Parts: sequence; structure tokens; C-alpha cells
Amino acid sequence: MINNLKSFLNEEQDPKAVEKVADKLSSMMMSDEEVQYIAVQKKPAITIAPDCIALTNKRIIFFRSKNMGLSTEFEDIIWKDVLDSHLKENIWGAEFTVQTIDGVLHKIDFLPKNQSRKLFAVVQEQEEKQKEFRRQRDLEDKRASANRLVVSSAPTTGQPQEIKQDDPVATLQKLKTMLDNQLITQEEYDAKKAEVLGRM
Repeated sequence: MINNLKSFLNEEQDPKAVEKVADKLSSMMMSDEEVQYIAVQKKPAITIAPDCIALTNKRIIFFRSKNMGLSTEFEDIIWKDVLDSHLKENIWGAEFTVQTIDGVLHKIDFLPKNQSRKLFAVVQEQEEKQKEFRRQRDLEDKRASANRLVVSSAPTTGQPQEIKQDDPVATLQKLKTMLDNQLITQEEYDAKKAEVLGRM
């Protein structure tokens, strides 16, 4: 539920459009979801039902008016699916574009410049968080794959499988490469190196 609509009217948004979006948002938001910003389209000609975009801590939601404002089409993109965003200003306002990781572009135009700048700033913050999250996940995946043990095939005699230890020299080389690529810290490298040498 959005309790304080005035906080979303700082950049001269149309109060009626914000109220309409807020009503729709209140019925579709998750329990721990909070609205961070709402931007409202302002075309040079009179617009009965402008398109809007809302940013929450979970996603971006586009509200597109259809049938002369009698119906609304929703598009929502969760933050982890956002690859990039762009802002292009022109004489009539600004065009804001979001590209998802699957290459799809989502666009809203005729945004007042002050609203589009605020919108872009909030999106950029979320993009940075997602880039860091993806970087950490990739790092963990690389660490996990580097630490895997190779399991030998089960013998035909029905004996249990045995774990084949890596060649210590090859293991040390892998560890050095990981250290050089900053996948592990110097402390982690030293500990693993001592462990490998202790098995020899």
C-alpha cells in the first residue's frame, strides 16, 4: 500500500495519473515490496491517460494506457533480468529504455526531463547492485568448479567408487592461476597450498 502519494509528486508528476497508478500498484505489490519512484509521461498534446513507469525495490513496472484510457496494459521486469538502461533527452522530453538480459527492449517516451533523470538515477543504483550480485555468483561458481574432485568410474566388480586425487603439481598450478585472477585471496591460496603439500 502506498501511504504518502505526495512523496511521488516532487518532479511535477500529474497527481491524477500517480493516484491511478498507486491504486493499481496497491493490489499487485508483494508484502515486502516498496515503491521507490513513479514517473508520468507528458506528451506535447493533451493526453487523457498518460503512460507511467513505477520502480519498486523488486521490479520495474510499465503502465500503458489502451482504448482511450479505458484499460491498462502492464509489463513488469524484475531487477535481476535488467541488463542495461538508457536515457535520451530531446526537445519534447526524454525517452527511457530498459534492455533485459534476453535482449528485449522496453521503452517509454515523452517523460519530463527532471522525472527521467530521477528515474534513471534509481535504475542505475539497482543495475549496480545486480552487476555486483552477478559478479559474486560467477565468482562462487568458478571457486566451486575449481574445488571439485574427480570421481572415477565404478569398477565392474561392484566395488564402491573411489575418489581420485588430482596431481599435486596440477592442483598447485590451478591454485596459482586462481590467485592471479583474484578468484581466491592470498590467505585462501596459502591454506590450500599447505593442504596440498601436506598430502604429498
